[in-house]
Amino acid sequence: MKTFFWLVKREFWEHKGGFVTAPLVAGAIGFLLNAMLIAFGEGHYAGANFHTNFSAAYDSADLAKAGVVVDGLLYGVTLMILIVTAIVVFFYCLGSLYDDRRDRSVLFWKSLPLSDTTTVLSKLASAVIFAPAIAVVVGVVVGLALTIMFVGVASLHGLSAWPLLMQAHPFKVTLNLILLIPLYALWALPTAGWLMLCSAFARSKPFLWAIALPVGTGVLVSWWGLMIGDSGFSRWFWPNVVGRMLGGLIPAGWVNSTSRVVHSSDIDLALHQGDPAAALDQIGLAFHYSAVTNPSLYVGVLAGAAMIAGAIWFRRWRDDS
Repeated sequence: MKTFFWLVKREFWEHKGGFVTAPLVAGAIGFLLNAMLIAFGEGHYAGANFHTNFSAAYDSADLAKAGVVVDGLLYGVTLMILIVTAIVVFFYCLGSLYDDRRDRSVLFWKSLPLSDTTTVLSKLASAVIFAPAIAVVVGVVVGLALTIMFVGVASLHGLSAWPLLMQAHPFKVTLNLILLIPLYALWALPTAGWLMLCSAFARSKPFLWAIALPVGTGVLVSWWGLMIGDSGFSRWFWPNVVGRMLGGLIPAGWVNSTSRVVHSSDIDLALHQGDPAAALDQIGLAFHYSAVTNPSLYVGVLAGAAMIAGAIWFRRWRDDS
């Protein structure tokens, strides 16, 4: 376990710019853009005497709705940073095993008492567990900073900040985001496994291998469907094979496979009934984890595990000399 810990730490030392700096930069840009938007609004409406006593004009139900907006802000900011992290992780997985062979540093690591299995699994854990965890932390911090800024500006216009903050649920949102990381790791396993397999077996240009094989196969399947006049299989193949091999790192990619479908009308109804918490629960943990009832999740996990095993085998026996 100690060896595994240091291997993961090594990955973060070598890829700190992608795993840490990229989410921080994305969060800083998001915060700056919102600050500029607020500054523009304050300057544009400065002469309109935009000031009222919101505490008197808004009742408890309205404040509760505002609390849901704050929670949604935390989710939204974290989602934005997770998307940036997904792009970083995509290219990290592609180079995770290929780069060691290209610069010949693999010879040094193979000289150490480190198994190929432990090395590959440390890279996999860095990609699908620890990198998203860092993105969640950065997203929550940036979301809270934005919330404080918005509430501070609102307080200048007569809204008491404390009642609004009491209606938000930052700890619940943070806990939900953390508990979604295992589901994300399972869903991302086919993509991470495929990219690492390409990184392990490709002698050059693993990006072309990773993209060309599934997309090319999808094109052939679609062509065959047109030839026989039945495109049903091709419509299944693209999202369930090509999509899972290349798009599994997209956060919340499992939403379309969940057994419960949430419509905007359901959320609007909950808000209209004065129960904003119910509106937020529509996209809570129960909704997301209903994806575990879909067999495609487990098929993807098995396929991802097989591809990780293939990556370990190629790392052990691949000789580019």
